[in-house]
Amino acid sequence: MNDRAGVRATYDRIADHFSSTREYPWPEVESFCAGRRAATALDVGCGNGRHTELLAGHADRVLGLDVSHGLLSAARERAPGAALVAGDAASLPVADGAVGLAVYVATLHHLPTRRLRRESLDELARVLDDGGVALVSAWSTAADRFEADADTETGFDAEIDWTLPGGETVPRYYHIYAPAEFDADLGASDLAVVESFVSSGNCYAVVEPS
Repeated sequence: MNDRAGVRATYDRIADHFSSTREYPWPEVESFCAGRRAATALDVGCGNGRHTELLAGHADRVLGLDVSHGLLSAARERAPGAALVAGDAASLPVADGAVGLAVYVATLHHLPTRRLRRESLDELARVLDDGGVALVSAWSTAADRFEADADTETGFDAEIDWTLPGGETVPRYYHIYAPAEFDADLGASDLAVVESFVSSGNCYAVVEPS
Protein backbone atom coordinates (compact mmCIF):
# COMPACT_ATOMS: atom_id res chain seq x y z
CA MET A 1 0.00 0.00 0.00
CA ASN A 2 1.60 3.18 -1.20
CA ASP A 3 0.48 5.75 1.33
CA ARG A 4 1.83 6.58 4.78
CA ALA A 5 -0.92 4.75 6.66
CA GLY A 6 -0.50 1.79 4.33
CA VAL A 7 3.25 1.58 4.98
CA ARG A 8 2.59 1.62 8.73
CA ALA A 9 -0.07 -1.09 8.47
CA THR A 10 2.17 -3.25 6.28
CA TYR A 11 5.08 -3.23 8.71
CA ASP A 12 2.86 -3.72 11.74
CA ARG A 13 1.43 -6.77 9.95
CA ILE A 14 4.82 -8.33 9.23
CA ALA A 15 6.76 -6.92 12.21
CA ASP A 16 7.45 -10.14 14.12
CA HIS A 17 8.61 -12.17 11.13
CA PHE A 18 10.47 -9.24 9.55
CA SER A 19 12.32 -8.57 12.79
CA SER A 20 13.38 -12.22 13.07
CA THR A 21 15.19 -11.93 9.72
CA ARG A 22 17.08 -8.74 10.61
CA GLU A 23 19.69 -9.83 13.12
CA TYR A 24 22.90 -8.09 12.10
CA PRO A 25 23.84 -4.49 11.19
CA TRP A 26 24.74 -3.88 7.57
CA PRO A 27 28.52 -3.83 6.94
CA GLU A 28 28.19 -0.42 5.28
CA VAL A 29 26.62 1.00 8.45
CA GLU A 30 29.32 -0.57 10.60
CA SER A 31 32.00 0.96 8.39
CA PHE A 32 30.31 4.35 8.52
CA CYS A 33 30.10 4.32 12.31
CA ALA A 34 33.67 3.10 12.84
CA GLY A 35 35.79 5.81 14.44
CA ARG A 36 32.87 8.20 14.86
CA ARG A 37 31.30 9.38 18.11
CA ALA A 38 28.64 11.93 19.01
CA ALA A 39 26.71 13.15 22.01
CA THR A 40 23.41 12.23 20.32
CA ALA A 41 22.78 9.72 17.53
CA LEU A 42 19.61 9.15 15.52
CA ASP A 43 18.35 6.06 13.68
CA VAL A 44 15.62 7.09 11.23
CA GLY A 45 13.51 4.09 10.30
CA CYS A 46 15.06 2.04 13.08
CA GLY A 47 13.00 -1.10 12.49
CA ASN A 48 13.90 -3.76 15.06
CA GLY A 49 16.78 -1.67 16.41
CA ARG A 50 19.73 -3.50 14.90
CA HIS A 51 21.40 -0.21 13.91
CA THR A 52 20.12 1.60 17.00
CA GLU A 53 22.00 -0.97 19.05
CA LEU A 54 25.12 -0.31 16.96
CA LEU A 55 24.79 3.47 17.40
CA ALA A 56 24.65 3.01 21.18
CA GLY A 57 28.34 2.21 21.06
CA HIS A 58 29.08 5.49 19.28
CA ALA A 59 27.00 8.04 21.20
CA ASP A 60 26.02 9.08 24.71
CA ARG A 61 22.33 9.16 23.78
CA VAL A 62 20.51 7.33 20.99
CA LEU A 63 17.10 8.03 19.50
CA GLY A 64 15.35 5.51 17.27
CA LEU A 65 12.31 6.44 15.19
CA ASP A 66 9.99 4.24 13.19
CA VAL A 67 6.46 4.41 11.84
CA SER A 68 5.67 0.84 12.94
CA HIS A 69 4.67 0.22 16.55
CA GLY A 70 5.30 -3.49 16.03
CA LEU A 71 8.91 -2.92 15.01
CA LEU A 72 9.44 -0.42 17.82
CA SER A 73 8.35 -3.12 20.26
CA ALA A 74 11.12 -5.36 18.91
CA ALA A 75 13.60 -2.48 19.08
CA ARG A 76 12.83 -1.90 22.77
CA GLU A 77 14.05 -5.40 23.51
CA ARG A 78 17.16 -5.03 21.38
CA ALA A 79 18.17 -1.48 22.37
CA PRO A 80 16.69 -0.97 25.84
CA GLY A 81 18.80 2.10 26.57
CA ALA A 82 17.62 4.03 23.53
CA ALA A 83 14.77 6.51 23.36
CA LEU A 84 12.35 4.99 20.84
CA VAL A 85 9.46 6.92 19.35
CA ALA A 86 6.82 6.44 16.68
CA GLY A 87 7.18 9.08 14.02
CA ASP A 88 7.45 10.12 10.40
CA ALA A 89 10.76 10.56 8.59
CA ALA A 90 9.32 13.58 6.77
CA SER A 91 8.50 15.33 10.08
CA LEU A 92 11.10 14.34 12.65
CA PRO A 93 10.17 15.03 16.31
CA VAL A 94 13.72 16.23 16.98
CA ALA A 95 15.06 19.72 17.75
CA ASP A 96 17.12 21.67 15.24
CA GLY A 97 20.82 20.81 15.36
CA ALA A 98 20.39 18.18 18.07
CA VAL A 99 22.09 15.21 16.36
CA GLY A 100 25.76 14.57 15.69
CA LEU A 101 25.52 11.13 14.07
CA ALA A 102 22.63 9.58 12.15
CA VAL A 103 21.70 6.68 9.93
CA TYR A 104 18.74 6.80 7.56
CA VAL A 105 18.97 3.42 5.86
CA ALA A 106 16.44 1.24 4.02
CA THR A 107 13.65 3.73 4.79
CA LEU A 108 13.74 6.60 2.28
CA HIS A 109 12.46 4.27 -0.45
CA HIS A 110 9.25 3.57 1.51
CA LEU A 111 8.03 7.18 1.44
CA PRO A 112 5.27 7.22 -1.19
CA THR A 113 6.03 10.48 -3.04
CA ARG A 114 9.13 12.29 -4.23
CA ARG A 115 8.02 15.38 -2.29
CA LEU A 116 7.97 13.42 0.97
CA ARG A 117 11.30 11.79 0.21
CA ARG A 118 12.90 15.19 -0.36
CA GLU A 119 11.21 16.64 2.72
CA SER A 120 12.68 13.81 4.78
CA LEU A 121 16.17 14.66 3.52
CA ASP A 122 15.62 18.30 4.50
CA GLU A 123 14.45 17.12 7.92
CA LEU A 124 17.63 15.11 8.33
CA ALA A 125 19.65 18.22 7.48
CA ARG A 126 17.65 20.27 9.98
CA VAL A 127 18.35 17.99 12.95
CA LEU A 128 22.08 17.52 12.28
CA ASP A 129 24.41 19.84 14.17
CA ASP A 130 27.15 21.85 12.47
CA GLY A 131 29.61 18.96 12.62
CA GLY A 132 26.99 16.26 12.20
CA VAL A 133 27.19 13.49 9.65
CA ALA A 134 24.71 10.88 8.42
CA LEU A 135 24.50 7.83 6.19
CA VAL A 136 21.51 7.59 3.82
CA SER A 137 20.61 4.53 1.76
CA ALA A 138 17.87 3.33 -0.59
CA TRP A 139 17.21 0.36 -2.84
CA SER A 140 18.68 0.88 -6.28
CA THR A 141 18.16 -0.09 -9.91
CA ALA A 142 21.78 -1.27 -9.71
CA ALA A 143 20.57 -4.41 -7.90
CA ASP A 144 20.56 -7.53 -10.08
CA ARG A 145 16.86 -8.15 -9.43
CA PHE A 146 15.94 -4.83 -11.06
CA GLU A 147 18.40 -4.93 -13.96
CA ALA A 148 15.72 -5.47 -16.61
CA ASP A 149 13.81 -2.41 -15.40
CA ALA A 150 16.86 -0.19 -14.84
CA ASP A 151 17.06 3.35 -16.19
CA THR A 152 20.18 5.44 -15.84
CA GLU A 153 18.29 8.60 -14.84
CA THR A 154 15.02 7.72 -13.13
CA GLY A 155 13.82 5.02 -10.81
CA PHE A 156 10.39 3.46 -10.51
CA ASP A 157 7.74 2.49 -7.97
CA ALA A 158 7.25 -1.17 -7.15
CA GLU A 159 5.43 -3.53 -4.82
CA ILE A 160 7.74 -6.18 -3.35
CA ASP A 161 5.98 -9.05 -1.59
CA TRP A 162 6.96 -10.18 1.90
CA THR A 163 6.11 -13.85 2.45
CA LEU A 164 4.98 -14.76 5.95
CA PRO A 165 5.28 -18.25 7.47
CA GLY A 166 2.41 -20.22 5.98
CA GLY A 167 2.73 -18.58 2.59
CA GLU A 168 0.69 -15.38 2.93
CA THR A 169 2.21 -12.55 0.92
CA VAL A 170 2.08 -8.90 2.01
CA PRO A 171 2.94 -6.29 -0.64
CA ARG A 172 5.37 -3.54 0.39
CA TYR A 173 5.75 -0.22 -1.43
CA TYR A 174 9.23 0.77 -2.64
CA HIS A 175 10.61 3.52 -4.79
CA ILE A 176 13.58 1.92 -6.54
CA TYR A 177 16.12 4.69 -7.04
CA ALA A 178 18.36 5.10 -10.06
CA PRO A 179 21.74 6.24 -8.69
CA ALA A 180 21.53 9.48 -10.69
CA GLU A 181 18.07 10.17 -9.27
CA PHE A 182 19.30 9.45 -5.73
CA ASP A 183 22.11 11.95 -6.22
CA ALA A 184 19.66 14.48 -7.69
CA ASP A 185 17.32 14.26 -4.70
CA LEU A 186 20.23 14.69 -2.31
CA GLY A 187 21.50 17.60 -4.40
CA ALA A 188 18.12 19.32 -4.21
CA SER A 189 18.02 18.96 -0.41
CA ASP A 190 19.61 20.91 2.43
CA LEU A 191 22.29 18.22 2.71
CA ALA A 192 25.81 18.33 1.32
CA VAL A 193 27.10 15.03 -0.08
CA VAL A 194 30.50 13.98 1.23
CA GLU A 195 30.50 10.67 -0.64
CA SER A 196 27.99 8.80 -2.81
CA PHE A 197 28.37 5.15 -3.82
CA VAL A 198 26.56 1.93 -4.69
CA SER A 199 27.12 -1.17 -2.56
CA SER A 200 25.27 -4.50 -2.42
CA GLY A 201 22.71 -3.14 -4.88
CA ASN A 202 21.86 -0.11 -2.72
CA CYS A 203 22.53 3.59 -3.17
CA TYR A 204 24.44 5.14 -0.27
CA ALA A 205 25.56 8.65 0.61
CA VAL A 206 27.51 10.11 3.49
CA VAL A 207 26.02 13.55 4.06
CA GLU A 208 26.28 16.61 6.28
CA PRO A 209 24.25 19.80 6.58
CA SER A 210 25.01 22.21 3.75
